[in-house]
Amino acid sequence: MVKFVLAADSFKESLSAKEACRAMVAGIKRVFPLAETVQVPMADGGEGTVDALLSCEPGEKVEKMVTGPDGRKVAASYGLFQGGESAVIEMAAASGLGLVDQEQRDPLTATTYGTGELVKDALKRGVKKIIVGLGGSATNDGGAGMAQALGVSFSDASGKELPFGGGSLGRLA
Repeated sequence: MVKFVLAADSFKESLSAKEACRAMVAGIKRVFPLAETVQVPMADGGEGTVDALLSCEPGEKVEKMVTGPDGRKVAASYGLFQGGESAVIEMAAASGLGLVDQEQRDPLTATTYGTGELVKDALKRGVKKIIVGLGGSATNDGGAGMAQALGVSFSDASGKELPFGGGSLGRLA
Protein backbone atom coordinates (compact mmCIF):
# COMPACT_ATOMS: atom_id res chain seq x y z
CA MET A 1 0.00 0.00 0.00
CA VAL A 2 1.18 3.51 -0.81
CA LYS A 3 0.81 6.17 1.89
CA PHE A 4 0.91 9.95 1.36
CA VAL A 5 1.15 12.73 3.92
CA LEU A 6 -0.25 15.92 2.41
CA ALA A 7 0.89 19.08 4.19
CA ALA A 8 -0.36 22.00 2.12
CA ASP A 9 -0.62 25.71 2.81
CA SER A 10 -3.33 27.82 1.18
CA PHE A 11 -3.02 29.13 -2.35
CA LYS A 12 -3.71 32.83 -1.82
CA GLU A 13 -7.16 33.87 -2.99
CA SER A 14 -7.91 30.53 -4.64
CA LEU A 15 -7.74 27.50 -2.28
CA SER A 16 -7.68 27.12 1.49
CA ALA A 17 -5.15 24.66 2.94
CA LYS A 18 -7.96 22.13 3.49
CA GLU A 19 -9.17 22.52 -0.09
CA ALA A 20 -5.60 22.10 -1.39
CA CYS A 21 -5.22 18.87 0.61
CA ARG A 22 -8.56 17.58 -0.72
CA ALA A 23 -7.50 18.37 -4.31
CA MET A 24 -4.24 16.49 -3.78
CA VAL A 25 -6.14 13.48 -2.43
CA ALA A 26 -8.39 13.49 -5.49
CA GLY A 27 -5.37 13.48 -7.81
CA ILE A 28 -3.58 10.75 -5.86
CA LYS A 29 -6.69 8.57 -5.77
CA ARG A 30 -6.96 8.75 -9.59
CA VAL A 31 -3.50 7.19 -9.87
CA PHE A 32 -3.39 5.12 -6.66
CA PRO A 33 -7.02 4.26 -5.80
CA LEU A 34 -6.02 2.23 -2.72
CA ALA A 35 -3.56 4.79 -1.38
CA GLU A 36 -3.82 5.86 2.23
CA THR A 37 -3.66 9.61 2.73
CA VAL A 38 -3.18 11.81 5.77
CA GLN A 39 -4.20 15.44 5.37
CA VAL A 40 -2.35 18.02 7.46
CA PRO A 41 -3.46 21.56 6.50
CA MET A 42 -0.62 24.00 7.19
CA ALA A 43 -0.37 27.76 7.55
CA ASP A 44 2.34 30.37 7.86
CA GLY A 45 0.48 32.81 10.07
CA GLY A 46 -1.81 34.06 7.32
CA GLU A 47 -5.23 32.81 6.27
CA GLY A 48 -5.96 29.32 7.48
CA THR A 49 -3.75 29.46 10.59
CA VAL A 50 -6.64 29.12 13.05
CA ASP A 51 -8.23 26.30 11.04
CA ALA A 52 -4.89 24.48 10.78
CA LEU A 53 -4.41 24.67 14.54
CA LEU A 54 -8.01 23.64 15.26
CA SER A 55 -7.49 20.55 13.09
CA CYS A 56 -4.86 19.24 15.52
CA GLU A 57 -5.48 21.04 18.85
CA PRO A 58 -8.76 21.17 20.82
CA GLY A 59 -10.30 24.61 20.78
CA GLU A 60 -13.17 26.68 19.52
CA LYS A 61 -13.70 29.33 16.90
CA VAL A 62 -15.12 32.70 18.00
CA GLU A 63 -16.90 34.82 15.37
CA LYS A 64 -17.28 38.58 15.60
CA MET A 65 -18.25 41.49 13.35
CA VAL A 66 -15.29 43.87 13.10
CA THR A 67 -13.98 46.73 11.01
CA GLY A 68 -12.40 45.43 7.80
CA PRO A 69 -9.29 46.88 6.19
CA ASP A 70 -11.37 49.30 4.12
CA GLY A 71 -13.58 50.40 7.03
CA ARG A 72 -16.59 48.23 6.17
CA LYS A 73 -17.89 45.71 8.72
CA VAL A 74 -16.78 42.12 8.09
CA ALA A 75 -17.33 38.78 9.83
CA ALA A 76 -14.03 37.59 11.30
CA SER A 77 -13.04 34.82 13.67
CA TYR A 78 -10.23 33.69 15.92
CA GLY A 79 -9.39 30.56 17.86
CA LEU A 80 -9.57 29.96 21.60
CA PHE A 81 -7.33 27.23 22.98
CA GLN A 82 -6.30 25.74 26.32
CA GLY A 83 -9.72 26.24 27.87
CA GLY A 84 -9.86 29.91 26.86
CA GLU A 85 -6.41 30.73 28.25
CA SER A 86 -4.88 31.33 24.78
CA ALA A 87 -6.10 32.89 21.55
CA VAL A 88 -4.76 32.71 18.01
CA ILE A 89 -5.75 35.62 15.80
CA GLU A 90 -5.09 35.84 12.07
CA MET A 91 -4.61 39.38 10.85
CA ALA A 92 -5.94 38.07 7.52
CA ALA A 93 -9.32 37.30 9.14
CA ALA A 94 -10.02 40.95 9.98
CA SER A 95 -7.49 42.97 7.96
CA GLY A 96 -6.70 40.67 5.05
CA LEU A 97 -6.30 41.01 1.31
CA GLY A 98 -9.20 38.65 0.69
CA LEU A 99 -11.61 41.09 2.34
CA VAL A 100 -11.10 43.82 -0.28
CA ASP A 101 -11.72 43.57 -4.03
CA GLN A 102 -8.46 43.88 -5.97
CA GLU A 103 -9.44 47.16 -7.62
CA GLN A 104 -10.39 48.67 -4.22
CA ARG A 105 -7.13 47.80 -2.40
CA ASP A 106 -5.23 50.77 -0.99
CA PRO A 107 -2.54 50.01 1.58
CA LEU A 108 -2.24 53.73 2.38
CA THR A 109 -5.77 53.82 3.84
CA ALA A 110 -6.25 50.18 4.92
CA THR A 111 -6.40 49.56 8.65
CA THR A 112 -5.66 46.85 11.19
CA TYR A 113 -8.44 48.19 13.44
CA GLY A 114 -10.48 45.00 13.05
CA THR A 115 -7.54 42.90 14.21
CA GLY A 116 -7.46 45.07 17.33
CA GLU A 117 -11.17 44.46 17.83
CA LEU A 118 -10.48 40.71 17.84
CA VAL A 119 -7.65 41.21 20.37
CA LYS A 120 -9.98 43.32 22.51
CA ASP A 121 -12.69 40.65 22.39
CA ALA A 122 -10.20 37.97 23.42
CA LEU A 123 -9.01 40.12 26.34
CA LYS A 124 -12.61 40.65 27.47
CA ARG A 125 -12.96 36.86 27.57
CA GLY A 126 -10.02 36.66 29.97
CA VAL A 127 -7.44 35.28 27.53
CA LYS A 128 -3.94 35.41 29.01
CA LYS A 129 -1.84 34.66 25.90
CA ILE A 130 -2.51 35.98 22.39
CA ILE A 131 -0.66 34.95 19.26
CA VAL A 132 -1.26 37.16 16.20
CA GLY A 133 -0.41 35.73 12.78
CA LEU A 134 0.60 38.53 10.44
CA GLY A 135 0.32 36.91 6.99
CA GLY A 136 -2.13 37.98 4.31
CA SER A 137 -2.56 41.57 5.47
CA ALA A 138 -4.04 44.25 3.19
CA THR A 139 -2.46 46.94 5.36
CA ASN A 140 0.81 48.70 6.04
CA ASP A 141 -0.17 50.73 9.11
CA GLY A 142 2.34 48.96 11.34
CA GLY A 143 -0.43 47.91 13.73
CA ALA A 144 -1.56 51.49 14.38
CA GLY A 145 -5.20 50.54 13.69
CA MET A 146 -4.92 47.61 16.09
CA ALA A 147 -3.54 49.96 18.74
CA GLN A 148 -6.40 52.43 18.06
CA ALA A 149 -8.96 49.67 18.66
CA LEU A 150 -7.27 49.08 22.01
CA GLY A 151 -7.51 52.77 22.98
CA VAL A 152 -4.31 54.36 21.65
CA SER A 153 -4.69 57.77 20.03
CA PHE A 154 -2.55 58.96 17.09
CA SER A 155 -2.57 62.73 16.48
CA ASP A 156 -0.92 65.25 14.20
CA ALA A 157 0.90 68.38 15.44
CA SER A 158 -2.39 70.26 15.85
CA GLY A 159 -3.85 67.48 18.01
CA LYS A 160 -6.20 66.21 15.31
CA GLU A 161 -6.75 62.43 15.32
CA LEU A 162 -5.12 60.74 12.32
CA PRO A 163 -7.35 58.75 9.97
CA PHE A 164 -6.90 55.02 9.47
CA GLY A 165 -4.05 53.74 7.34
CA GLY A 166 -0.30 53.86 7.07
CA GLY A 167 -0.48 56.79 4.66
CA SER A 168 -1.34 59.17 7.50
CA LEU A 169 1.49 58.08 9.81
CA GLY A 170 3.89 60.58 8.20
CA ARG A 171 1.91 63.31 10.00
CA LEU A 172 2.15 61.61 13.40
CA ALA A 173 3.28 63.97 16.14
